[in-house]
Amino acid sequence: MSQLPSQPTDSNSSAATDVTPVVALKELVSRLHREQNKIQDLLSSLGFALRSFNNLNQFLELIPLMATRVTDADGSALFLYKPNGQVRLEQLHWQDSRQRKNIRKALETASSQITFLPNTAPLATATGMLDDQMHRYLGPDVQIFGTAILVKHTERGWLYVLSRDPEYSWTDTRQKLVRLVADQTAVAIENDELAVELRKKERLDQELEIGAEIQRRLLPRQCPSIPGAVLAARCKPANRVGGDYYDFIPTNHNQIQLHSKVSQEVGRWGLVIGDVMGKGVPAGLIMTMMRGMLKGEVLHGNSPAGILQNLNRVMYADLENSHRFVTLFYSEYNPKTRILSYSNAAHNPPLWWHAATKTVTRLDTLGMLIGLDANSQYEDAQAQLEHGDTVIYYTDGLTDAAAASGDRFDEENFVAAFSVACSYYSGPQEIVDYLFDQVQQFVGSEQQNTDDMTLVVLQIL
Repeated sequence: MSQLPSQPTDSNSSAATDVTPVVALKELVSRLHREQNKIQDLLSSLGFALRSFNNLNQFLELIPLMATRVTDADGSALFLYKPNGQVRLEQLHWQDSRQRKNIRKALETASSQITFLPNTAPLATATGMLDDQMHRYLGPDVQIFGTAILVKHTERGWLYVLSRDPEYSWTDTRQKLVRLVADQTAVAIENDELAVELRKKERLDQELEIGAEIQRRLLPRQCPSIPGAVLAARCKPANRVGGDYYDFIPTNHNQIQLHSKVSQEVGRWGLVIGDVMGKGVPAGLIMTMMRGMLKGEVLHGNSPAGILQNLNRVMYADLENSHRFVTLFYSEYNPKTRILSYSNAAHNPPLWWHAATKTVTRLDTLGMLIGLDANSQYEDAQAQLEHGDTVIYYTDGLTDAAAASGDRFDEENFVAAFSVACSYYSGPQEIVDYLFDQVQQFVGSEQQNTDDMTLVVLQIL
């Protein structure tokens, strides 16, 4: 019996046909996995560069390269606005080095045709203008796809992906990847601008600290020793540089020796307090200028009213140009007679506590602000102080101090607190401490003073 030729079995044939799709599917999954890993590695490298680079230009050099790689394009271009509104090609990446020069020239020519300030027209209009120019100079065989660089909702430039492949498609995945690269670019630009602002602020802080230190040194380091009297003072600026001013000025050169020690000669002492309208550096500069001029006027030997009149004439032009004014109370105390001579240029009148009657009166005269009128006239007045009397000079930062509710400490509360302090405390420093504590309690521990606060206390032994 003859044997039939063997035929291939159905199982072998089925296995042969099944192997090919499985291998292809595995290869597809593997390729997608590799692509996913590549994109993840590229974006991870971009994030690392964002954290590591201190130089914005170094980071921007990577952007077109990353955009090209994650989208499988031929190249990518980054355009940024310049401060003058010009659109400039910032960085370019092109895979084919032989074509790169021509591509760059075309893109630079396209961007040079546009001067467009951010936020002056709709985003679509701005992008369309650049798209039209790029199509014109790159030619029809180059496809362009772009997204805006937005920093705090402000358009700062564009990131474009370029391809010569006619089959290239602008898929949702590619759009998301380019948007992610563009967002990283925006973060880098914003970080760089914040770093610049921080450096400016640091320089300004250093200059303010220098100004504050100079001002602190110009204010009296300690109160002078006046026979038969005791002094205490405190100045608390709202900012590092303040506009409040107080001083103790000897009326002749023989009263002071080296190291600020008072000589045996008993002379009159000028006690002055002032407030420049405004706060911060401008007020501090005016205060410093006024201090020097006042010291010169005191040595001429004029009366308090004459001193204020001359000071007003000298400072009027500068104050008028700066649109600022100064309130000033100037007084001179004579230890021999216990007479306090004074004149006021619209400052808060000092309070005089009479130890004998336990009452308070104000020391005031008519007079305009320094710098308001060049021909202002001022008045002289005198007060005969007695043993135990106390005079307090202050600025309106204390009476205008406001609590969280909006209520102000006001002058009535200040006078009452001053009366209590003079009745229960024996020294001027204790009076100063008590009054500052009362104001702080009224305002609240969490509240910061919004105006400079200054107190000077003169007490007759």
